[in-house]
Amino acid sequence: MTNANAATFLQGLDDDWARHIAAIGPCRHETKPAREPYEALIRAIAYQQLHVKAGDAILGRFLALYPGQAFPGPESLLATDAELQRACGFSASKLATIRAIAQARLDEVVPSLADARTMNDCELIERLVTLRGVGRWTVEMFLIYSLERADILPVDDFGVREGYRRLKGLEKTPTPRQMRELGEQWSPYRTTAAWYLWRVPQTR
Repeated sequence: MTNANAATFLQGLDDDWARHIAAIGPCRHETKPAREPYEALIRAIAYQQLHVKAGDAILGRFLALYPGQAFPGPESLLATDAELQRACGFSASKLATIRAIAQARLDEVVPSLADARTMNDCELIERLVTLRGVGRWTVEMFLIYSLERADILPVDDFGVREGYRRLKGLEKTPTPRQMRELGEQWSPYRTTAAWYLWRVPQTR
């Protein structure tokens, strides 16, 4: 991802973007490009609607069930007693989603990393949102952090929309639809735009 080119492009949009990017500094977008889609999706579900520390704790307990494995494969995950997994701190709904993702990998609905790299954003979103409990936001996090796609704007993410509200001093937070329309002018660097919007100070 050409972070420097993206930042330069965004700074040229207007004075608000220019000031904000100058204050934040270079985009330090960190990705995990070697992570399999199956693992990336499960990790995204684990952290959904949780603070990072809480997500870290739950995921840590889950991984401790599988000593000697960096991350359990789908067969291993499904062979584990669901009550043991539930005791790690997952809600019943999250655990059902995690186990469904494991089954979907075995059924090849969830592609391998090699196959995912050959698919475009829309193809991946359409395929993966068919999974129980997996919404567009979860797939977009996978596209951003695992596949390093440069032009993803997660408009359903409140942090992105609220960041834009603060950036522009608006009274109301834009709706997802409004955010999608606004974001068209940031293409082909919408991922970097989201990174900066997540970092707009709350006091702005």
